[in-house]
Amino acid sequence: MTRTLVVKATAGADAPERCAQAFTVAATAAAAGVDVSLWLTGESTWFALPGRAESFELPHSAPLGELLHVILTTGRVTACTQCAARRDIGPDDVIPGVRIAGAAVFVEEAMAEGAQALVY
Repeated sequence: MTRTLVVKATAGADAPERCAQAFTVAATAAAAGVDVSLWLTGESTWFALPGRAESFELPHSAPLGELLHVILTTGRVTACTQCAARRDIGPDDVIPGVRIAGAAVFVEEAMAEGAQALVY
């Protein structure tokens, strides 16, 4: 059985430490070979857009753009449907490899056998 880590980031620049923690945990797991699914919700949804993660800065934290690249390379990144819509973000706006999906897909991933979900 393969274990999956589902990480939901609920904060962006409004709560930078919580945001960075979600990305750091997801990228660390992905780099270690864990099947990772990162969900961008609330203010973190902005990081689905090109250049947004690279503009995020937090002292003593790995660059968010690099963490996102690791996750995109080995795992999955999803922007919440409703969160994206509230910010006028559509499928053509996001970084290649980022999908937009809703609660049903999140629940399916989080409830899958062998899955562990974390919310930041």
